[in-house]
Parts: sequence; C-alpha cells; structure tokens
Amino acid sequence: MIAYVTVGADDIARAKQFYSAFLPALGYELTQGAEGLSYALPVAAGARPVFPDFYVKPTFDGRPATAGNGAMVAFEASTQAQVRALHAAALAAGGKDEGQPDFRAAYGPRFFVSYLRDPQGNKLAIFSSNPDEPERGS
Repeated sequence: MIAYVTVGADDIARAKQFYSAFLPALGYELTQGAEGLSYALPVAAGARPVFPDFYVKPTFDGRPATAGNGAMVAFEASTQAQVRALHAAALAAGGKDEGQPDFRAAYGPRFFVSYLRDPQGNKLAIFSSNPDEPERGS
C-alpha cells in the first residue's frame, strides 16, 4: 500500500493555491507548516488512516524542484462531472492542461480522465471510473 506521495515545489504559496483548488473537493484536508503542505484524508477517532497522503514540500537538498519524467500522480473523483470541474479549477489556479477531460480508449470503457501539470511541472491525473455513469460510446 502506498502511504504517501511527495512532490517538490519551489513556490509553496503558488502550490497551495493550485492544490487547494481541487484536493479539498476530493476530501483532503490541508495542514501547512514550515516543512510545506500536507494533504490527508480525515480519520475518524479510533480508525486507521486512509492512504495515501499527499505532500508538497521544498526539496530536501535545497536545489530547485524538478518534475519526474514519466512520473504521475492520479486522484480519483466520484463522477465525470467532478473530473471536469476539478480540472477547470486546477487550470484556473495556475495549472497547465495536458489532456482535457474525456474517455481514453486504451484504459477501458468507463475510464474518464483529465491530465494537467502543477505550477512546478509535476504531472497529475484526475479520473473517474464510476460504474453508474455512461461509458465511452454510449
């Protein structure tokens, strides 16, 4: 099980504007400290944490943050409409489009996804594969 994912950012304020435009709508709560941003799903008293957490932090070595070539983090939305809305919110908050919300033939009939990059250049996906919604071609 993946417990957390961390991406580097040189401008934490800009990263906060970007990630806070859509992660709270997916249930993530933000904690901000000197070490950066921590987005986590809430945990009920006595329950185990729901993973993964998502961290946005300055680099540990002090050099500029860079996006990983071939690396991508995907966030699951509950509906196709939410994918569209969150993609638009992320773009309005400084993201760059890497693929408008749509079905992708290579990933099955229900995989509805959008792709974007955060202000630092990290690639993200927001997807839904809700079985109660229309599939590609219907």
